[in-house]
Amino acid sequence: MNGNLLSTLWPQSQLAHKAVILGLGVALLTLASKVQVPFWPVPMTLQVLAVLMIGASAGARLGAATVLSWLALGAVGVPVFATGAGLAYMAGPTGGYLAGFLAAAAAVGYLADRGHGRTIVSAVLMLLVGVAIIYVLGLGWLANLIGAEKAVTAGLLPFIPAEVLKVALGTAILTAAWKQAKR
Repeated sequence: MNGNLLSTLWPQSQLAHKAVILGLGVALLTLASKVQVPFWPVPMTLQVLAVLMIGASAGARLGAATVLSWLALGAVGVPVFATGAGLAYMAGPTGGYLAGFLAAAAAVGYLADRGHGRTIVSAVLMLLVGVAIIYVLGLGWLANLIGAEKAVTAGLLPFIPAEVLKVALGTAILTAAWKQAKR
């Protein structure tokens, strides 16, 4: 059985269904951007979890289209990001992470389209691929702005505990959803 979660639940999905799913995904990602969870050493948002779940459930095309739509709204000034909006904001320190969100949604979606993410092990690995993509692009961009050592110190190390938690939570959500879908 191949295919992502949404294509399994709605195999005959029409364009209208996909448009609704895209809109709901943009709303979910916007809400996830605004929710800050107190965490040590820095507060975390739920953006990464939302991006990973959008890719894992909607697949490569719809997942990437959802994140791209969210990025387009932010580019024209709609306040969908955690803080700030517009092209200048997107070119700042978070720009690489934002690009990473798009690449991660597409990559996780690609893997989900091929049947990954149904078991605990494959879900963890798939979500870790997504997190790695986000951080490789994010740190690469940030390193150009502040240097590699500072980028790792400020843009990766404080977030590792939160990312581990998000991968665990995403794995639990995804595998539970697949168990329900099989019924």
